[in-house]
Amino acid sequence: MTDDKAPLRAFAELLEQRTGQQIGPNRLWRVETVLKSLMKERKLADLGALADAVRSGRDPALASEVVEALLNNETFFFRDAQMFDQLRTSVLERLRQARSGTRRLSIWCAGCSTGQEAYSLAMIFAGDAARWQGWTIDITATDVSDAALVKAKAGFYTQFEIQRGLPVTSMLRWFDQVGDQWRVKRDLARYLRFRRHNLLLAQTGRFDLILCRNVLLYFSAERRREAFDRLADSLAPDGLLMLGAGETVIGQTEAFMSAPGARGLYCRVPSEKRHVA
Repeated sequence: MTDDKAPLRAFAELLEQRTGQQIGPNRLWRVETVLKSLMKERKLADLGALADAVRSGRDPALASEVVEALLNNETFFFRDAQMFDQLRTSVLERLRQARSGTRRLSIWCAGCSTGQEAYSLAMIFAGDAARWQGWTIDITATDVSDAALVKAKAGFYTQFEIQRGLPVTSMLRWFDQVGDQWRVKRDLARYLRFRRHNLLLAQTGRFDLILCRNVLLYFSAERRREAFDRLADSLAPDGLLMLGAGETVIGQTEAFMSAPGARGLYCRVPSEKRHVA
């Protein structure tokens, strides 16, 4: 008896192996939807044929193309506006005082997708340039998707993408119109470095602030704990972690605890104080 869902499960397993992201049984329908264009491009009749082609290993790039297609790159500018307001009004000032000696701030946008979150953060700094004059602001933005990073680095967005989260005044201030698209101005791009990184792997450097928002939602409990451990290793002892508005560390990890006086932000727990099973 043929198992029609076997290819769906195989692709879901491939995605999790490569990125840590899961596709639950109730969302397996999405697999065929997003892979249709790839099957057409490769002239493959159905999911079974695509699965056989990936399994054969004759074209190593095919597996990567499947993973790219399955990744969820949903994002928009200033997503969860209240969280960004909190960054602007209190969190960054807290870090500014803590780093007044070095006048250097290092920030990591983990799972940056096509760049809107990282550019939103850059707008906060560029929009208050006098306050940050003489400071070195370094924003490292990473993602596991090569295609998303290509778009993020290029800094080109459609009218629809621009209007998701940005008022017209910000659109005109921070973007130049090029044909039917909008390109990020150099005043923003200079703050950012984009590069590929898997959240399940160690990151180089220590960061004062990490944004990892709406990414770990797609991880299994075990992979999520692994990712939290990697994030904790990359955070300065007095640094802060910001998750998505609907995310929490409670019951997920012992590497973080709620940050006093900062809603939705977390600070790392020293390794010696974490429970050892």
